[in-house]
Amino acid sequence: MRVFPATPAQVREARQFLAAILDGRSAADDAVLCLCELVTNAVLYSRSGEPGGHFTVRAQLHDNVLRVEVRDDGGPWIWPAYPDGQHGRGLHIVAQLARACGRTGDATAGWSVWFKIDCPLPPRTPAAVSHRSLRQRETGDDG
Repeated sequence: MRVFPATPAQVREARQFLAAILDGRSAADDAVLCLCELVTNAVLYSRSGEPGGHFTVRAQLHDNVLRVEVRDDGGPWIWPAYPDGQHGRGLHIVAQLARACGRTGDATAGWSVWFKIDCPLPPRTPAAVSHRSLRQRETGDDG
């Protein structure tokens, strides 16, 4: 879990935070894109974007399923529309990429918007297997 000041520059920081946790897992790019959409919404459309506001990112990886939650400082919830073709598509993107997504909270206490996405480890490459086997032979380590 990490708390960020709710400024536009922190969207990049939040992306880097999640990318470091996922460290090359498949679907990492999709997960980072989903996070970016949720964080951008928190910064632009919630009270988090007011002076002194913040948002919190919580990421949990369990059995190759990643759950990411972004909590903001609240404010009215406005369902996105697509009036100009430029804005309002973020939650639709998240819904298309994620296994599941949703929101809890309220305008006063803050909103938590979350998604789950399958995020297994990448397959082991022959080079990684060879390196591990060599290390095991050199050290006598089986694990």
